[in-house]
Amino acid sequence: MKAHDGMYIDGAWRPAAGRERIEVVNPADEQVIAGVPAGNADDVDAAVRAARAAFPGWAATAPAERAALIGALRDVLVARKGEFAELITAELGSPRGFSEMVHVGAPIAVSSSFAELGASYAFEERIGNSTVLMEPVGVVGAITPWNYPLHQIVAKVAPALAAGCTLVLKPAEDTPLTAQLFAEAVHEAGIPAGVFNLVTGTGPVAGQALAAHEGVDLVSFTGSTAVGRQIGATAGAAVKRVALELGGKSANVILPGADLAKAVAAGVGHVMNNSGQSCNALTRMLVHRDQYEEAVSLAAAAVAKYPSGDPRDPGTRLGPVINAKQRDRVRGYISKGVEEGARLVAGGPEAPYEHGYFIAPTVFADVTPEMTIAQEEIFGPVLSILPYEDQDEALRIANGTVYGLGGAVWAADEETAVAFARRMDTGQVDINGGRFNPLAPFGGYKQSGVGRELGPHGLAEYLQTKSLQF
Repeated sequence: MKAHDGMYIDGAWRPAAGRERIEVVNPADEQVIAGVPAGNADDVDAAVRAARAAFPGWAATAPAERAALIGALRDVLVARKGEFAELITAELGSPRGFSEMVHVGAPIAVSSSFAELGASYAFEERIGNSTVLMEPVGVVGAITPWNYPLHQIVAKVAPALAAGCTLVLKPAEDTPLTAQLFAEAVHEAGIPAGVFNLVTGTGPVAGQALAAHEGVDLVSFTGSTAVGRQIGATAGAAVKRVALELGGKSANVILPGADLAKAVAAGVGHVMNNSGQSCNALTRMLVHRDQYEEAVSLAAAAVAKYPSGDPRDPGTRLGPVINAKQRDRVRGYISKGVEEGARLVAGGPEAPYEHGYFIAPTVFADVTPEMTIAQEEIFGPVLSILPYEDQDEALRIANGTVYGLGGAVWAADEETAVAFARRMDTGQVDINGGRFNPLAPFGGYKQSGVGRELGPHGLAEYLQTKSLQF
């Protein structure tokens, strides 16, 4: 796999300040496919300085011109769609079809939305005797995860560019090649030097240096709640803004009268997609006790349609998890579920293959709300099915975790589903299989984060407000 032996800073690839390296491993076969520099505080400082120098000019650029360059970036993503998909399959282990359709398709949709929004957004408004200005917050430190390596980059970079901010990106160390290819796309699109900068490295070194740098005005982080707390504390000490998109334990509530077969099949698919490595995965399925055993049987049949294997094989629907640490973590949760008395319906902790970081697609029944697998984020292809007696109990279970990122409600009619969804403590709820909307705000309640991504609400995260009184 092609890899750059340097950092993308001020419009060019530059040698890293140190000699430390990060090996990129294909999780499907455990083979090293490339190596990239492990950046340090000096690399971060050079990137932030470049972003600060570029900020005045980029902030003064007309919104329509900034939007046109986002559109040009989108066009490069479209032209190199296959290249991105192949790379994501290699370093993340995502099945090839899912890589192209979701891992690249969603960022293309998101970049298109910000190209349009950036040209039409009201950066000024008149309120009484005041003119209110929406101005770019400054230099953004963007720290992105490995589970959606291109989507999470675009979800931060595109609105920041539309707002007039400049950036330094620190991608996850497991998937840096996608970030490097994105930097190539930025360069090809003609975005001015210094507006976007890339430093590869580890979280404790490069990520911490970026979050703490006095030249960074806003830190946008997506990842675990534990790391989010650390970044929030670092940013808080410097009184700088943060946007945190963190963990989840989303509930999929199936109410009596819903199309049970459709709801269960969709719920299973939502958990198995991306090997369960989605922060908003619907990992808790809540079913009325009268339909519970039927739902368990339907789930067992549905999960059998997710064969795991070589992600390059068109028949594979379930790839590996990202690395050995994550594989062992997920297997530990599965063992914990058995230990605490949950009924194993499908899968289990045993490794399905000798090589690769694979987890058997797993379904638990007879899960109670206090069990570990019903409370903690597993981040693997593991579904817990919980029974409830009435809507009030279903709501208590759905809201009964520290998280509040995603969710779903299925009912016989939209009105019933919406009424239940309004009472859920979560940032986004899909109604009867609602589709992804790149303009809808995405973000969490409680320990699932602070702030929103996507659409006008996502753009607003990168703006600060000034009022002029006349």
